[in-house]
Amino acid sequence: MGYTISEKILLAHTGKKDIKQGEFIEAKVDLALGNDITAPLAIEEFKKSGFKKVFNKNKIVLVPDHFAPAKDLKSANQCKILADFAREQAIKNYFEVGCMGIEHVLLPEKGLVSPGDLAIGADSHTCTYGALGAFATGVGSTDLGRAFIDGKCWFKVPATIKFIYKGKLKKWLSGKDLILYTIGKIGVDGALYKAMEFSGSVIRRLSMDDRFAMSNMAIEAGAVTGIIEPDEITLDYIREVHSSQSTVHRRKQKPWTVDRGRWTDLKSDKDCHYDKIYEWDVSDLEPQVACPHLPSNTKPVSSLKDIVLDQVVIGSCTNGRISDLRISAKILKGNKIKPGIRLIVIPATQKIYLEAVKEGLAEIFVKAGAVFSTPTCGPCLGGHLGILTEGERCLATTNRNFIGRMGHPQSEVYLSSPAVAAASAITGRITHPEEL
Repeated sequence: MGYTISEKILLAHTGKKDIKQGEFIEAKVDLALGNDITAPLAIEEFKKSGFKKVFNKNKIVLVPDHFAPAKDLKSANQCKILADFAREQAIKNYFEVGCMGIEHVLLPEKGLVSPGDLAIGADSHTCTYGALGAFATGVGSTDLGRAFIDGKCWFKVPATIKFIYKGKLKKWLSGKDLILYTIGKIGVDGALYKAMEFSGSVIRRLSMDDRFAMSNMAIEAGAVTGIIEPDEITLDYIREVHSSQSTVHRRKQKPWTVDRGRWTDLKSDKDCHYDKIYEWDVSDLEPQVACPHLPSNTKPVSSLKDIVLDQVVIGSCTNGRISDLRISAKILKGNKIKPGIRLIVIPATQKIYLEAVKEGLAEIFVKAGAVFSTPTCGPCLGGHLGILTEGERCLATTNRNFIGRMGHPQSEVYLSSPAVAAASAITGRITHPEEL
C-alpha cells in the first residue's frame, strides 16, 4: 500500500521505516511558530522545564500579530514576553511591529516554509502552509513549549480525504468560494482530524494566494491540515520568494525538494488509501457566503440580497494578500461605500501594505471611504479595530463566524470572498459583483 503526501512527510520526519493511519508518532519539526496570544504560555512551559536553550534558534518563529500594535496594557505585556524571549534566545525570526504581519501570510512571504516541511504553530490556521505542499498543523501552547526544548512533537497519523474539483471557475470565483462550498457540503466536522487533500484541474489553475485561502480554512472542517501537491505554480512562488529574501535562514533541502526544477516524490501514491473521495464539477458555482453562526452554513450570494450590513472587513490570514486587495480595489475604484457602512481594509503584511500604496490601491480604498489599517489580526477574533456591538452585522473575508467572534454575542458575521465584500460595501447589502 502506498502513502498519501501527508503520510510521506510525516514518515520522513520520524526515522521510522513505515507508518500507518491512526498510529501515534513522535516527529522532528522544521518550524515551530507562536504568536502574542499563544507563545507566552509556551515560553512559560519552556522555562518551567529547566532548559536554558531552545533546540534551534533558527527554527522558531515568533510573531506578535493578534493584538499588535498593542491595544492595551495586557496585550503590551504579552508582546514584551515574546520580545524578551527572542532576545534571550537569539531567535532570528522574531518579527516586531514595523516588520511583522499576520503570521500565516508572513511566513510563506519570508520563505520560512517549504514543500515537504513539517511545521507546527500554536494557532489553528497554521494549516495554511499546506498550500505549499507542507504538512502544517496547529498545536497547543504546551506542545509548542515542548518543541522549543527538543524540536519534536507527537502526532496521530491522520487519514486523508481527497477533494477533486473539475470544470472552470466563473468570473469573480476564488479559492475562498471553493473552500466555503466544500465546508458547506461536508460540515464543520466533515474532516475531523483528517488531512484534506485538494486536487483536480481547478486547483492546478489556482494562484498561490487562492491556494493559501483554501488550506487556511481546512481547520473549519475540523481537518488537521489542508494540503496541495506542489507543482510549477508552487515552484515559481518559491523561486520568487527566495530570490527576494537573501537574509532568511535556509535549511538544508530535503531529497524531494527541488530537483532539476521539479519535486520527485512529493505527491500521493496511486495505490494510497483515502478515507473518502469527493469529486465536484464547479463550473456553475456562484460566489458563496457563510451565514451565522458557522462556516458550514453556506449559501449562494444570490439568495442573500436582503441582508443589510453595518460593517465590511477585507483582510486576515485568509484574504489579506495583494491579489485580494487588487480585486477589492478594482471593484471599489470610482465608487463610494454606502453611507453608514464601515469598510476596514487590512493588508496582511508590511510588504503587501507597501505594494498597495505603490500601486495606488490604498488611495482607492481611502477615497471610497474605507479605513486602511496597518497589518493585524484585529477584528477577525474580536480583538480590536472593528469590534461589533449588539445587533450589528458584518461581512468579512475572515475565516470564522461563530457566535460573538467579532464582539457582542448578538452580532452577526457573514464570510465571503474579497470580491463580494467590496461589492457589498458599495451597496450596503450582500451583493454579487455582477450587480454593480
